[in-house]
Amino acid sequence: MAAEYEGSVEEVYRALGDERYWLARLTDSGADHYSLDTMRADADGIVVVTTQTLRADRLPGLVTQFHRGDLSFVREETWSPVVDGRATATVTGTIPGAPAKLTGTAVLAPKPSGAGSRLQFTATVEVSVPLVGGKIENFIGNQLVDLVIAEQRFTPGWLAENA
Repeated sequence: MAAEYEGSVEEVYRALGDERYWLARLTDSGADHYSLDTMRADADGIVVVTTQTLRADRLPGLVTQFHRGDLSFVREETWSPVVDGRATATVTGTIPGAPAKLTGTAVLAPKPSGAGSRLQFTATVEVSVPLVGGKIENFIGNQLVDLVIAEQRFTPGWLAENA
C-alpha cells in the first residue's frame, strides 16, 4: 500500500512526531473508541502506540464467531530519524484476546517526481484460526487498506493547517 503527500518527508515526519496529529488522526479514524497509549519523539526517532476499538455490533458475523465483544486493535509504529531524506518504520499490530497479528514495514521517502513524499507500507496479517483464518485475514487486510486510505485523506489537510 502507498500514500502520497504534497508535504516533504520532513514535514510528514514532523507530523508523525506531533501528539496533536495523532489525536486528530485517531478522532478521524472511524473507530468507536480510541486512545493514544504511547507517544515519544526524540533524536532517536518516534514511537507511537494506539488502540482503536470497533463495537461488536459493527463486526461481521465471521469475526464475531471467534471473538466476543468489541474488537480492539493495538498498533505500534517505531520510526527511525530521517536520514538521507528517508525515514523507515516497523509496524506491529495485535488484537488482544484474538489469535491475530500484523507485522509490517514502512518507508517515507521523496516522491520519484521530487515534489512531495510517498509512504510505502508493506504488511502481513496472520490469523491462526483453522479453516477460516484466511477469510478473517482478508477482512483485517481490507480494514487495513481502508485505514490507510482514511489516513491518506486526513494527513494532507492536517499538514496544510499545521505546517
